[in-house]
Amino acid sequence: MGRRHPGAPTLEEVAARAGVGRGTVSRVVNNAAGVKESTRRAVQRAIAELGYVPNLAARSLAGQRADAVALVMTEPRWRQFAEPFFSEIVHAIGDALAGTGPQLLLTLVRSDAERRRFLEYARGGRVDGVLLMSVHADDPLPDMLAEARLPTVLMGRRSGDERVSYVDADNAGGARSAVAHLLATGRRAIATITGPPDMYVAQCRLRGYREALASAGLDTRPSWVAEGDFTIEGGHRAMTRLLERHPEIDGVLAASDTTAEGALEALRAAGRRVPEDVAVIGFDDFPLAERTAPRLTTVRQPLEDIGRTMVQLLLQEIEEPSVAWRHVILRTELVVRESA
Repeated sequence: MGRRHPGAPTLEEVAARAGVGRGTVSRVVNNAAGVKESTRRAVQRAIAELGYVPNLAARSLAGQRADAVALVMTEPRWRQFAEPFFSEIVHAIGDALAGTGPQLLLTLVRSDAERRRFLEYARGGRVDGVLLMSVHADDPLPDMLAEARLPTVLMGRRSGDERVSYVDADNAGGARSAVAHLLATGRRAIATITGPPDMYVAQCRLRGYREALASAGLDTRPSWVAEGDFTIEGGHRAMTRLLERHPEIDGVLAASDTTAEGALEALRAAGRRVPEDVAVIGFDDFPLAERTAPRLTTVRQPLEDIGRTMVQLLLQEIEEPSVAWRHVILRTELVVRESA
C-alpha cells in the first residue's frame, strides 16, 4: 500500500498566486457578484497559469456529488465490443454498480488528445471516480488521474510495481496450473501463444508457462513462444507459425479463449486433431469456450468477482479520498473440457 501523490492545483494555490483569499477565488469561480473587476482578472489569470480546473462536485457546501462513475477503455487496437472480454467485464461492473447510486459512463480513451480531454472532464467534477481496463505498460492515464486526486481503480495492472489501486487475477498461477495439466496428461512439446507483450497480464501468463516447464525440466526456448493479441485472428496466425517451427507440438497454452479459438482453427486447417494430436488450453472461460469444437479447457478468471471488487474499492475511495491505494489478486480455476 502507499499514499496518493500530490494532485492538481488547489483553490488555495490559486488564491496565493492571485494574492487574494480562498473565498474570493470561490466567488470568481462561481461567477458571484461583489468582486472587483481587477481582482476577478487577477484570479482568472492565476487559474490559467496554474491550470486549475474547478471541481463542480466540490462547489456544493452540502457535499453533493456527480453520482457518476466512468469506465474507461484504453485499448486502441481491439474492436472492443466484438471481443467477449469487454462485454463480460462491462456486464460484471454494471451489475456490481446496480442499486449503489452512481450512473456508469462508458468512455473510450485511445490517444493523447482523448486522454487530455478525459482528464479535464473528470477533474471538472463530472464523475466521482474512474474504473480503468486494458491499460498498457506505458499508459500515463492512471498516474494523471491519481495526481488529480481522482479515485481510480484498474482492472489488472501495468507492472509489478503498480501504485494505483487495482484488482487482478492470479495470471501466473493460472498459467502454471494449465501447463501442469498438460504435463499430467503426457504432453511434453508444449508451446504458448501470448497476449501483447506490453501488457502485464500477458507477461504474467507467459511467466507462469515458463515456470511450470522449467520445474519439469522441459524446453522454454523463445521458438516455443508465439506472440498474439488476444484475438481469434492473432491466435490463428501464431498457431500457424508454431506449427511451422515445431511440427512436433503436442500441447498449447493460449493466453485467452479467443486466441485459443484461432489456434483451434489453425490446427484443423493443418489436419491436426484436438486433443488427440495437440491439446489446447485457453484462458478466461468465456461462453465461447462451451461452443468451440471440441469444447475448450480453459483457466477461469472470476470476472464477476473482479467487477464487484473494483466497484467496492472505488466506492470506498470516493467515500474516503485519503485512503491508501489497495491491491487485490483473485484466484483462478482450471476448467477441464474436451480440448485438453
